[in-house]
Amino acid sequence: MQIPRPSQETQELFRALVPEAPGVQVKPMFANLGAFVNGNMFAGLFGDAIGVRLPDETVRERLLAEDGAGPYGPAERPMGGYVSLPEAWKDDPDRLREWIGVALEQVGRMPAKEKKTRKSAPGGR
Repeated sequence: MQIPRPSQETQELFRALVPEAPGVQVKPMFANLGAFVNGNMFAGLFGDAIGVRLPDETVRERLLAEDGAGPYGPAERPMGGYVSLPEAWKDDPDRLREWIGVALEQVGRMPAKEKKTRKSAPGGR
């Protein structure tokens, strides 16, 4: 599977949309960017597509009903619980910011993700 890379313009837009809030970080992820709160991803880039995680199925279905919204991630294996925001909304940053805020609020209520401990290499290295 070929992972698309976002344009510099999309990366800059994404960074500008993610709010500065306690526990929020933007980190590189598989040649793209992800926005995390307390270790849980709430928004991300997959190529030039901006996606949000909406655990509330009713809210997710409402967004999916918007023209241009759809599955997020690889076509052969979209990410469950995530929605790709309409491409046309890139001309309406307030609308993008609104849905990223909804995702942050919903995912922010989830328990913090615990850091995985690395297993030591065979032979105690």
